[in-house]
Amino acid sequence: MPKITGYKTHDVRFPTSLSGDGTDAMNTECDYSSAYVTLLTDTDLVGHGMTFTIGRGNEIVCTTIESVAQRLVGKDTEELFSDMGKTWDFMMSDPQLRWIGPEKGVIHIASGAVNNAVWDMYAKSRKKPLWKLVVDFTPEELVRSAAFRYITDAITKEEALEMLKAKEATKKEREEKVRKLGYPAYVTSAGWLGYTDEKVARLTKEAVAAGFNHFKMKVGADQANDLRRGKIIRSIIDDPQYLPPGIAPRDPNGDDLKGKNAGPTGSVLMIDANQVWDVKQAIDYVKGLEEIKPWFIEEPTAPDDILGHAAIRKALKPHGIGVATGEHAHNRMVFKQLLQAEAIDVCQIDSCRLAGVSEVISVLLMAAKFGVTVCPHAGGVGLCEYVIHLSLIDYIAISGSMERNVLEFVDHLHEHFLNPCSINAQGRYNVPSNPEEGYSIEMYEKSIAEYEFPNGSYWVGARGGKKL
Repeated sequence: MPKITGYKTHDVRFPTSLSGDGTDAMNTECDYSSAYVTLLTDTDLVGHGMTFTIGRGNEIVCTTIESVAQRLVGKDTEELFSDMGKTWDFMMSDPQLRWIGPEKGVIHIASGAVNNAVWDMYAKSRKKPLWKLVVDFTPEELVRSAAFRYITDAITKEEALEMLKAKEATKKEREEKVRKLGYPAYVTSAGWLGYTDEKVARLTKEAVAAGFNHFKMKVGADQANDLRRGKIIRSIIDDPQYLPPGIAPRDPNGDDLKGKNAGPTGSVLMIDANQVWDVKQAIDYVKGLEEIKPWFIEEPTAPDDILGHAAIRKALKPHGIGVATGEHAHNRMVFKQLLQAEAIDVCQIDSCRLAGVSEVISVLLMAAKFGVTVCPHAGGVGLCEYVIHLSLIDYIAISGSMERNVLEFVDHLHEHFLNPCSINAQGRYNVPSNPEEGYSIEMYEKSIAEYEFPNGSYWVGARGGKKL
């Protein structure tokens, strides 16, 4: 049986700050970056994982990944795979590394990269994409794969098992449906704060033509400017002339769109402040954007402020605007409290802010119990490749619903992956189907060689060949 013998890490950075990709009110310069790890065994079996940053500090995460991965060296892979919840607990219980969290910050996102690599290895060993590996689990196996410490006051293993058993008989039907239709997506690429009005309009028209009907724009730097940009987007997404040929407007009052402030074509606009406001600021600012009818405001304040989010949600509810967060919610306990406090309308898990698939499953289970829609955060580099697997797990095995769900899509950097995600003509994610792809995060060696920092060929060229 294969044993883990070592690991390799790579600090891979892409110069997206040059084009304004990823810019918002809080993050004004973004070089999308991957802290990337490969777990090695004494056979040909390997596992790839990564976590996402936006540039400087990526080297700190890579160093931390090495400390986390060292704990797995010498372990039998089949023993790890036999109980992935127990494996997660083992990974997170190094007493000295735990001290510099616990379960938050750099140590946590580094743990996410490593846990994702173990799951990637597991899926490859079974010749299945990651989502298929997990949805084929029995309810008992799925519960055993999750992280339950500190959340049993919100959901117990017994409750989770009962929920999963209730969905078990209809899993095959949902799998067939999503394979045929694809998973609903929304687009953020048109609404970065650093884009000109002309670029926003052009990209919005292109997104409508590509079949999307949910759109997100960044806000928070200037209210009047945001209102103007929002009106530009609304003028396009609400106009039937821009719909693809043969596509009729959707019913804004249909079950899939009710309560989303959909316009006359059935299109939905969301806004994202990336944590820039205090609580009262958030309430006042978003009220001033009511004219553009957003479905929700994402990350209106500090990601750890559960009661702040609850106050914002209560204040905005009469205006028909919801609250979403989770991109920077650093562990399942934050999500537990957001759900218990009724602080969010939409739960936005992040595939590597949380510490890997095992912790993600825990949050999906809690969200299903509380009846809150899950719309994962993506974008960046590698996140779209990751999160389609997570949304498929949620739909097929856990919540049983995708009618109101939308999964973020950003059209950046997919070409660097062996198994890139893709979108169909209806603006939906295609279902990963390659039995060899695991968690879809393996990066081309040539991309690593070009963009590894600081000595990849791109970065050396950018310095004019000078050594650091």
